[in-house]
Amino acid sequence: MEIKRYKKVLLQTDHFFGLLLLIYLLVPSLLFAQGEKQRKQIEAYQLSSDENVVFDGRVDEPFWRKIEPATNFRQQEPREGAMATERTEVHIAFDEEYMYLGVTLYDSNPSGIKAYQKRRDVRIVSDERFTWIFDTFNDQRSAYFLEINPNGLRTDGLISTGQGNAINFNWDGIWDARTVIGDFGWSAEIKIPFRTFNFDAESDRWGANFMRVIRRKNETALWTGYHRNQGISRPQDAGVLTGLKGASQGLGLEVVPFGIVNASEDQAASPTTTDTNVDGGFDVNYSITPSLKASVTFNTDFAEAEVDQRQVNLTRFPLQFPEQRDFFLEGANIYEFAPTSRINPFFSRRIGLQGGEPIPITYGARILGNAGKYNMALLHVRTGEKGAVQPENFSVARVKRNIGSESTIGMIYTRRSTQDSEELTPALQDRHTFGADLELGTSNFMGSNNLQFQAFFVFHNSPFLLDDGTNLWDRSSRGIRINYPNQPWAGHVSYREFGRAFDPAVGFTPRNAFRRLQPSVEYSPQFPESNIVQQIDWEFRFEHLMDLDFKLLTQEERLTLFDVTFMTGDVLQVDVFRNYERLQEPFDIRRDGSIIIPVDEYVTWGMESAVETAPYRRISAELNVRTGGFWSGTSTEFGGEVTVRPYPGIELAPEYIHTKVDLAEGDFSTDLFRFEANIDLTTSLFITTNVQYDNLSKLLAMNNRLRWIITPGSDVYLVYNHNWIENPMQRFRTTQRAGAIKVSYTHRF
Repeated sequence: MEIKRYKKVLLQTDHFFGLLLLIYLLVPSLLFAQGEKQRKQIEAYQLSSDENVVFDGRVDEPFWRKIEPATNFRQQEPREGAMATERTEVHIAFDEEYMYLGVTLYDSNPSGIKAYQKRRDVRIVSDERFTWIFDTFNDQRSAYFLEINPNGLRTDGLISTGQGNAINFNWDGIWDARTVIGDFGWSAEIKIPFRTFNFDAESDRWGANFMRVIRRKNETALWTGYHRNQGISRPQDAGVLTGLKGASQGLGLEVVPFGIVNASEDQAASPTTTDTNVDGGFDVNYSITPSLKASVTFNTDFAEAEVDQRQVNLTRFPLQFPEQRDFFLEGANIYEFAPTSRINPFFSRRIGLQGGEPIPITYGARILGNAGKYNMALLHVRTGEKGAVQPENFSVARVKRNIGSESTIGMIYTRRSTQDSEELTPALQDRHTFGADLELGTSNFMGSNNLQFQAFFVFHNSPFLLDDGTNLWDRSSRGIRINYPNQPWAGHVSYREFGRAFDPAVGFTPRNAFRRLQPSVEYSPQFPESNIVQQIDWEFRFEHLMDLDFKLLTQEERLTLFDVTFMTGDVLQVDVFRNYERLQEPFDIRRDGSIIIPVDEYVTWGMESAVETAPYRRISAELNVRTGGFWSGTSTEFGGEVTVRPYPGIELAPEYIHTKVDLAEGDFSTDLFRFEANIDLTTSLFITTNVQYDNLSKLLAMNNRLRWIITPGSDVYLVYNHNWIENPMQRFRTTQRAGAIKVSYTHRF
């Protein structure tokens, strides 16, 4: 038996070394095919001691006229390369502490300017917007993303390059903006403390790019990088901001104390329990260098975090919910590991959450930033005791090194240690996870095309003190991905393997014990001469998933018959698909024992269609329909969401999803209702009500959240949660309710 097992591991190892050979062959072409592009430049103007910004959104101070602006924007949509239909001018000035942007966005029809939204940190989807990025290390791999609308709404995030060009919109920077709408169009003055950024103090050159969206025309225009395979989220296609000399971060010390009052009542307990407490904590941030920041948090509380969006899960695998807590969101772009390959050796929701319930965090410490060619993130968190949950220590280290002009190689390590773990059943030991990933990319493949390659390998030790019979290959995952993200043609192919015991202790793995091959090809032509159709997408995706003995488990072919984007901004899409599933063990689809899908092979066909109206309308809607075969029978899912914006700052969004399932083993239906009301009184005072209900859990939940931004970085939160359970008499009974008031204040030295 041991000899057979050894031969099997060798066979699997041969497959992996075949992947390494492919890496070896691709590295030279991707690293050395990268040449230096001619980049547009804009020079920042250094203000003298007698030149001041009157921060009112009007770009009318005399010094603005001394600055040569970034202008001559070109369209990315709808007519690639054509001059923008409206003129945009961007001026940049600075003093020792602040950077200032003076932006004038001319409009020949100012009454047509769309400006509904006011809320901090929401994606600007219905309005005009001005967006810019700063690649503060000028390394063309990461950047700060910031944008505003004509109301002065502020949204920001962090860009990390590689496959997917992910933007982490949960990062919050301290900065401010003022806007004015007039007969010329609209204008903005933007004020950003240099302390908000990590940057290379030895360099006076940052990467920079600017984008404008004219919503009623469905027009997107950029200063540079306007081709469809480029864009604002690619710092490698940005221009250069020069002239930055003498920028200061002060002492680099930031203290953020907070106080919180909590009150709760649990009527589901017997007897009913109530609890009230007053607590507090603080964060301390210190810039070791302008590019490297250390942070410490004590007695951290996340009462202000947004609630998860409820979902009905009819799959065999757990759902992954996004991180909502600010402490774990900062630096999330550095922690990313082999993005788009669906491998998560570090998933921050494994810290301080158990079954969706919060576990107290005693303290945490981290270091984030850059040191030369290295990007690094170090994290250590200690959680407290709650019920049967023991205190734990979590440690994470992530390092990426820049190679070539668009490529990186990185490593990740996580450790999870549980107090008195050897006394648990089964006895645990410290759990360690190690991983390495490689990202190779070029923007000059066969001219000006993008080509990307990704590879990863992750493994961990056994979680148990006693031998569990698994080997290293069982507790590892590995894969490669080649991506060709261009227009009008795009495509990718990926291959990955997950061992049968792969389950990193601080990661997320919904499924293991498989080998998966996934190719896709897409064709997306534009129609610049049409006044009706802007673009049509056709795509074919294929998934071939096998067990570790190469026996087929899942196979799906999906064809997008058409995905039409109209000049009005409306979208119509229709997909057809075929699915094969070999079920290896019975599946309790409702998770209550009422309907069990038996072991068998299932082949089903189906279709999906979606209609989405342009979001700039006062009333916009999304409609989705999915119908076809489902296990031993059929299912039909209908989903609809309507967004109503009666006045600027008010947005009402009810959503309903109904699924009807007819199986040989039984029939049932699911209903999921979500309603969100946003009332934004100003760009600094917001009220949100979120109501959710589904007929499987029979739980009705309401979350109310008020946020008042006193000054950028200092906030007041009022939160009230109320849960009801539906009983057989079709009545709702209160199970839990809780309220909290949290005040935080940022002081910089």
